[in-house]
Amino acid sequence: MQTVVLGRTGLRVSVAGLGCGGASRLGQTQGKSFQESVDLVRSALDAGVTLVDTAVAYGTENIVGEALRGRREGIVISTKVPISAGAHEDLNNVIDADGLEAGVDGCLSRLGTDFIDILHLHAVAPSQYDHALNELLPRMERLREKGKIRFTGLTERFSTDTTHEMAERATSDGQFDVLMLGLNFVNQSALRSVLPKSEAAGQGTLCMFAVRGPLARRETALALLEKLVKAGEVDPNSFDADDPFGFLLAPGVANSMSEAAYRFCRHAPGMQVTVTGTGDPNHLKENLAAINAGALPPMVLSRLRNIFGRVTSESGQY
Repeated sequence: MQTVVLGRTGLRVSVAGLGCGGASRLGQTQGKSFQESVDLVRSALDAGVTLVDTAVAYGTENIVGEALRGRREGIVISTKVPISAGAHEDLNNVIDADGLEAGVDGCLSRLGTDFIDILHLHAVAPSQYDHALNELLPRMERLREKGKIRFTGLTERFSTDTTHEMAERATSDGQFDVLMLGLNFVNQSALRSVLPKSEAAGQGTLCMFAVRGPLARRETALALLEKLVKAGEVDPNSFDADDPFGFLLAPGVANSMSEAAYRFCRHAPGMQVTVTGTGDPNHLKENLAAINAGALPPMVLSRLRNIFGRVTSESGQY
């Protein structure tokens, strides 16, 4: 497994991070047992993954904690406390500093560890950023001084903030150590608006939404493409109407849509770690192999820019 230095944290981590949320949540949403999910995490570690990303909202911190029992050294734990105090959609109801610290204590207990390597504020909307910066970041710094966390981070609410309004502010301020950003070959906007700034600020970057949703399969990707043509964000003359994604799946390019999508994000300038989530061990191996593979050919990247370069409305979710 290839490795990279995660921005100014100085942490050397695998280029593939194991995501413990998403649709699968380590297989928990598919009926997998606790032990099967633990074994999946350990399989990722055996394959060379050294960054594991979870969150309070995922309900998988206890699985990660069990999987890392006796294997904590050298593993970077990334977890998240929700910035919203109530319903995810209620942007005005946010946690205070004491609520944040209580949340961190809960994370530590469930993870069975003395410290969290990267603590993120989870799903920060543009309207919540000032609160995150002015009210919560000072407490995060105190938690760092106490040894409860090592580095600060936040994740964008990419499902609705598809133009990275919040992340652009975070990269301009440069106060948080790590950012989790949405990027895929359909919505490539982070390549222009966020990643050059995060790189200049020395911030670590984690990629989410690389494959989630319609990009996993050709059939659903075609439906998304049709939607974007109707919305005026994709020129119907920019692709082969008979086989729009044939150039991605051509011999010598990629064996699947997922592989192409992961390789696009893995080698995106300024993006350091690509997160992948699954509940299936074989799928995990395929995803890790894709992230560890080489970049897509320049001509393929050029065609993807030509087709999808203007898209900003989609996060890649269904």
